[in-house]
Amino acid sequence: MKRHIRFFPEEQVLTLLDQRYLPDQEKWYVCRRLRDVIEAMQRMVVRGAPAIGVVAAYGCCLSAATLDPGDPEWQRELDEKLKRLAQARPTAVNLSNVVGRMRDVWKSDADIKLDDLLWLWIRLARDIHSEDIATNKSIGENGMQLLEDGDSVMTHCNAGALATGGYGTALGVFRAAKSAGKELYVIANETRPLLQGSRLTAYELEQDGFSVRIACDNAAGYLMSRGYVDKLVVGADRITLNGDTVNKIGTYSLALLAFYHQIPFYVAAPASTFDHDILQGEDVPIEERPDKEVNRIGEIKTVPDGVGVLNHAFDITPNSIITGIITEKGVLGHPYEESIRDTIFA
Repeated sequence: MKRHIRFFPEEQVLTLLDQRYLPDQEKWYVCRRLRDVIEAMQRMVVRGAPAIGVVAAYGCCLSAATLDPGDPEWQRELDEKLKRLAQARPTAVNLSNVVGRMRDVWKSDADIKLDDLLWLWIRLARDIHSEDIATNKSIGENGMQLLEDGDSVMTHCNAGALATGGYGTALGVFRAAKSAGKELYVIANETRPLLQGSRLTAYELEQDGFSVRIACDNAAGYLMSRGYVDKLVVGADRITLNGDTVNKIGTYSLALLAFYHQIPFYVAAPASTFDHDILQGEDVPIEERPDKEVNRIGEIKTVPDGVGVLNHAFDITPNSIITGIITEKGVLGHPYEESIRDTIFA
């Protein structure tokens, strides 16, 4: 996969491969100010918790670059920009974590000049981007031990290069297994309503030479019952202290089906996705997205006028039906409160 997040510090420009047009067209979305970055997140130009975190780091840089260093109010204005950025998407914890990390560097030097802060942030943003890729490769190495040569693996939504800094969490596990010589057969669920599985996951895996097929979301139970699925690996947007996992809507249903059919169900996510402030999934804010994502396909109306829509972007999978959580620090197992405390927050 080509790098889909590109930052040019000399021009202070961030370019993003616009995921709304894939796989049909490869278009680049240009961000020159914070407003562009927030719009890119909210309109799904870029999505996936780790990718949003990386983009947020560069968004902080653009926020600083568009301020006047001679303005005595620049610190107040920058603080307001960071607050807006941190609130752009409510569910993925990586966004607020990265903004908090950038803010901590700024606040560690009360007398720092704006120009100096900008270049300090640019270096940190690049480090965050590189760290994400390295972390995902470690997740892949740990996770590929759980896959056997010839496995048929199902995944949901897109937890690949496009959802991260450039390698992938769930798809990083597949990539590592392939590099180790294991042949996998991937079933990517289409992932309604925005079809991230059929548009993005299939796009990535086909480019990298995987055997991949698309399944309708509501076919998963039948496929499991007929022996099409050996294991499931998905990503995560937030994991709570007890191991409850928030991921793309439909993940909970898949986990229940896997539990019933006694098929291993794994979550692949970096330590940065764990929220040290929230104990259980029911306390996580779940984003609700616009009706038009459901009641239309392009310009074609698919729901009668006057009929409402329920469009929750994520759901919560309880820790009790998760076989293991694959991280860069190892594979966590039950009881999750203990393994998360001892491994992630030790």
